[in-house]
Amino acid sequence: MTLPAIDWAQPWLAPYRADGEAAAQAVARNDGCVADALQGIRPESAPGFVRQHELPAGQAYEAHIFRTRTVPTRDNLHDFFNGLVWLAFPRTKRRLNELQAGEIARDGVGATRGALRDALTLFDENGALLDAPPALWRALVARDWHTLFVSGRGLWSEARLVLFGHALLEKLVTPRKPITAHVLLPADGENGPAALDDVSVAGMLDAQRLGRKPFVPLPVLGVPGWCAGNEAAQFYDDPKVFRPLAGRGIPGA
Repeated sequence: MTLPAIDWAQPWLAPYRADGEAAAQAVARNDGCVADALQGIRPESAPGFVRQHELPAGQAYEAHIFRTRTVPTRDNLHDFFNGLVWLAFPRTKRRLNELQAGEIARDGVGATRGALRDALTLFDENGALLDAPPALWRALVARDWHTLFVSGRGLWSEARLVLFGHALLEKLVTPRKPITAHVLLPADGENGPAALDDVSVAGMLDAQRLGRKPFVPLPVLGVPGWCAGNEAAQFYDDPKVFRPLAGRGIPGA
């Protein structure tokens, strides 16, 4: 495959840029094989990456990863970003996989995933991690977008947002205003900072807590510095994206 052009200077790609640029160059050299490119740069802490055909027919993807410690990888942008997150957060991804595999071993693969597997998939595909002052956390949880992004804008200099979900990263190759992350709430509730290192995040992934879906939506292009258009306060006067807490549903992706 040929990867589409990726702007590695975008702020949300900063945690993945070094590995991402190296892997993208390797994809171009290796006849478009994403698995080989990722395998060539992986550290010992990450699993092996294998081509998709090594996933046996009828074998659940998560169960196969848990059993073999290898990740079947297709030649597409989605799996490319999945691999980059594995490289950056191997313990966290392994913890997600352990929980998924445990549920599959207990209940099998049915028509519906169940509450825990739904939450695990949501975080794996679309999750984000935030370290921020308590005032920003309170505004985010309340969907108080004006405080979060306008009156409290200066506090973002003390914050750090890391996008974890590989589907989220894939969508942001072509940025659109409605793209929304699901931010994992700190373990102590709504108002404290959250550690963003791999060991700490993995330690937050408790099955009982995740089953309650401890996430809050965040339209990521509202983050100061992540979109030139949001320098104007009117950017946030869009109730289809920046929905109040009482609104229905979660902004689309």
